[in-house]
Amino acid sequence: MSRFLTAEASILSPYTPGEQPQDQQYVKLNTNESPFPPSPRVVKAISKGEIQRLNLYPDPDCTKLVTALANYYDLKSENIVLGNGSDEILAFAFRAFCGKGKPVAYSDITYGFYKVWAKLYDLESIVVPLRDGFELNVDDYMDLDATIVIANPNAPTGRQIPIADIQRLLEKDPDRVVIVDEAYIDFGGESCLPLLYRYDNLLIVQTMSKSRSLAGGRVGYGLGSPALISDITRIKYSFNPYNLNRLSIAAGVAAVEDDTYFKACTGSVMAVRSWTVSALEELGFTVVPSVANFIFATHDTKPAKELYQTLKSEGVLVRWFDAPKIDNHCRITIGSMEQMEILVETLERILEGE
Repeated sequence: MSRFLTAEASILSPYTPGEQPQDQQYVKLNTNESPFPPSPRVVKAISKGEIQRLNLYPDPDCTKLVTALANYYDLKSENIVLGNGSDEILAFAFRAFCGKGKPVAYSDITYGFYKVWAKLYDLESIVVPLRDGFELNVDDYMDLDATIVIANPNAPTGRQIPIADIQRLLEKDPDRVVIVDEAYIDFGGESCLPLLYRYDNLLIVQTMSKSRSLAGGRVGYGLGSPALISDITRIKYSFNPYNLNRLSIAAGVAAVEDDTYFKACTGSVMAVRSWTVSALEELGFTVVPSVANFIFATHDTKPAKELYQTLKSEGVLVRWFDAPKIDNHCRITIGSMEQMEILVETLERILEGE
């Protein structure tokens, strides 16, 4: 770091993204991307005409995409705000709803960016341990005077909690915001959307990176009461009004409108996930129940770090976290059937060589 970096910035511990090799020599199962290309409608939407308009700023309100999402979810435009990926919406929410006298609460094993934003904004954090089996129990959050953030399904475990538990949190204290990060909701999870009109303290955050194959497009969105969305928009316009480029807006509209393709892709992931879990269990793995596009697995005899390293040397990338409680698990993205067959065949060779 330079001598110009402030003391406040020097103590930050940045988020560490998953490996992104540029030579494509790996079977890449480490960053929860979709194994499928974007919808053909997306490819058509990013037309030459749209590209030729890149000299013009995009619509800061992302009106066409907001309208498409409102139609899809049967919401009003004022219930929706767009972001450069769901990460940006979450970052805006941390800034809007946490501060002096208002801590942020999240679990000890969850999406790693939460603690990064808390540090960046100098927020007090309440870190709530998961229970046995990586289970989140909302009773541990009930009496907290804090903005609550819950990834549901959780990452990196893939476990979900029922919306009835979220509802109990919302009703326990109507004066605190509950943020539900639903980045992986489209792979068999139960969304909190039915609660949206009943509770003005609920903010749902979703993304098109996973289930709509737009990780490279960076399209995320927040769903909530008009007042909460107005708060997020205030932060957005204090940071970057043009946060979504015009190609991503066009791609997002096309992705939302192609529901058939969306359901085919998510259905395939769920089917391949089921096959993969069975295959890994036959090899002696214990797999945490998942409704995400990844699984969290540990082996009876082979340490996770060793598995990660050996798989990498064999051309298969999975994610290993050097962190307490989870350092003997690997997070494995569900790819295509062909990719998962390669994973299982490689694991069979590794385990046979013990």
